[in-house]
Amino acid sequence: MKLSSKAENILAQINTKTKLGDLRIIAKEIKKDHELAMELWSTEWFLPMQLAILIMDNKLLSQDLINELDKDMQTHPYDERNQLMDWLMANQLTKDKKTIALIQSWENSPSSLQRRTYWYYQARLRWMGQAPPENTPDLLSAIETRIAMEDPEVQWAMNFTAGWIGVFEKKYRDRCVALGEKTGLYKGEMVSKGCTPDYLPEFIAIESSKRNL
Repeated sequence: MKLSSKAENILAQINTKTKLGDLRIIAKEIKKDHELAMELWSTEWFLPMQLAILIMDNKLLSQDLINELDKDMQTHPYDERNQLMDWLMANQLTKDKKTIALIQSWENSPSSLQRRTYWYYQARLRWMGQAPPENTPDLLSAIETRIAMEDPEVQWAMNFTAGWIGVFEKKYRDRCVALGEKTGLYKGEMVSKGCTPDYLPEFIAIESSKRNL
């Protein structure tokens, strides 16, 4: 895609020292500009793609377009593609009822990034402090059955969901701890100072203690 002068000017403001906060400042000045977003996205460069997500019009995010964005993300390294999808979820997909409905339909999506988003959203519904949805028994059964066979990015989101269920829904806590012990996922994993380990027995103990739950 031949870029407009507007897109070229924006790209000139982005370099390897640009931080997410800088992108938010640029996005605040641009506001919403879906056409410009698609231009920036077409560069396939990580930071311009993140900026593109901030200025997209979520009213135009159909399943077909999300599939195209997903396909483009797949060309990036593991951490980058997960960050792009998480950024899309947080800044666009959770802002409109139509796109929330799409997220809720992705439990069995062919796309691992969309399945990850389904599970990450289920976790988000819990840690945001709302009353847990009534689908917890079904979620736990699905996690117990499928987590061992899932792709790593989806495993993490399933594990994260089980962690917050264990924190906020005490009647399922032992079950979530047992799940972590059985899978052994993230056991012994080193984490940065101040971060909570992903290993479920540790995660649930630490996060529930913080909240006196």
